Amino acid sequence: MVPTSPLLYVFFTAAIIALLLVDLGLFQRKERDIKIKEALGWSAVWITLALLFNVGLFFWHGKEASLQFLTGYLIELTLSVDNLFVFVLIFMYFKVPTQYQHKVLFWGIIGAQVMRGLLIGLGVALIWKFHWILYLFGIFLVFTGVKMGFQNEAAEISPERNILVRIFRKFMPITAGYHGSRFFVKLDGRRYATLLFVVVLVVETTDLLFALDSIPAIFAITTDPFIVYTSNIFAILGLRSLYFALAGLMNLFHYLKIGLAVVLTFVGTKMLLAEVFPIPIMLTLLVVGGVILLSVLASLIWPKREEA
Repeated sequence: MVPTSPLLYVFFTAAIIALLLVDLGLFQRKERDIKIKEALGWSAVWITLALLFNVGLFFWHGKEASLQFLTGYLIELTLSVDNLFVFVLIFMYFKVPTQYQHKVLFWGIIGAQVMRGLLIGLGVALIWKFHWILYLFGIFLVFTGVKMGFQNEAAEISPERNILVRIFRKFMPITAGYHGSRFFVKLDGRRYATLLFVVVLVVETTDLLFALDSIPAIFAITTDPFIVYTSNIFAILGLRSLYFALAGLMNLFHYLKIGLAVVLTFVGTKMLLAEVFPIPIMLTLLVVGGVILLSVLASLIWPKREEA
């Protein structure tokens, strides 16, 4: 386990906040459409930073910790890419103008970091106190993997039934349309939340559901809280730029969900067999990376047919 202190978590989180401020200040200084070339460039920056952190982890704490981070990062990053499919559907449902989508994703990422930090802390505390909960996580991952392989996720997007949005409506009225990039406006002396703020609420609650799938997956790789936390944060750090890089290419990776279903089922099984047949981290990395690569290649070789 990586030796850490609370100060290290504070330093790491402060560095992440600084990077996000750079992202906000340089990547999007004004409301405009994000070009694919620019988004790909920033996506490469965030991935490179994660890999450099992994190299530093290798020299600081050895090969095992480095492989655990890399495997966890790969799983979380791929799950995040799959989540982008849902964000596309949410933006289409609410007809969010492209120049405002960056702001929704920025605050969505901020909220995701806070929620995942709290969930990871809770998960680590539960595992340390009740080790058997790992088996519950394993069963949950196997169930989630099987379900993911058969579900039609597009049919499950129902923002109008979002609990948080329904509760929020009882306390504050919501405008019927957008008012630029503003979250709140004052009309006829009364304060309203804009539709853009509602989109943020839907994205945040959707990401919370995603976290319930992804965080148990990283616990199948390691229970080291520092590696779990850093791999999760790095995976979602570049999610905003990755969205604009891949938004127009989502339909190309139609087999990615099948690959993720296999990955989740595999890591869930790994967790269940940990005491009887422990699977080495190198083999886990090869299986996870191989399945994801094959699902991407299959998507490119056998493209999805357009429906009439």
